[in-house]
Amino acid sequence: MTQEAFDAGTAFDRQVRTLTDLGYPAMAGLGEEEFAALVAPLRTRAEAVRDGAYDPEAGRVPFLLVVTRDVAPIEETMPRTVLHKGRLPGFVDRSFEPGSVERFVATEETELPDRKAYLLLDVERGEEFCGVVPNDAMNAIAERGRTLLTIEEGIALITHFPQVLVKNKCFSLGGSRCGDRRVPAIWISQKAPKLGWCWEGNPHTWLGMASAGVRQGTA
Repeated sequence: MTQEAFDAGTAFDRQVRTLTDLGYPAMAGLGEEEFAALVAPLRTRAEAVRDGAYDPEAGRVPFLLVVTRDVAPIEETMPRTVLHKGRLPGFVDRSFEPGSVERFVATEETELPDRKAYLLLDVERGEEFCGVVPNDAMNAIAERGRTLLTIEEGIALITHFPQVLVKNKCFSLGGSRCGDRRVPAIWISQKAPKLGWCWEGNPHTWLGMASAGVRQGTA
């Protein structure tokens, strides 16, 4: 699909269906109609999206519908992810000690417009930062006026666009931190998506830094 063929309203509806089919309403303790009503106000925002490249294979999409951990826990959403044309469920790496995922929260600079659901616009997986020290990559993104992705946003990216996650073009999620030197990241392990972490001072040739232009809620 080319950028010219991209229809924002249709894309939003597809993302809602994807989450519904994956069981997000049940995870949230909602019926399907209640879940649809929760995210429906964001459709108008999505329809207004005119900028941003649509090229998932190149790691760029105009917007994502993001549901936060307040609605659907990370430990339940990550296993709903799969690789493009894959079958094995995603997983949270054991390097996260019990209870530690909950401590990786949105940073002060990462302002969330809503605690339940919102749109993330102009998303890039950031493979230009493969091999770059994560701290340096995060500083470069901040200088551009862009925002780092949170864990939930990274999960949303590969949930709606599995083709974004490919070998040697995986990505860190600097928008969620826990106060130490660890930076969450999503990469491929055992033929499935894995949520893990890497040190902020250690570069990896296969790990970039995902970013976005802006977040939008209904307000």
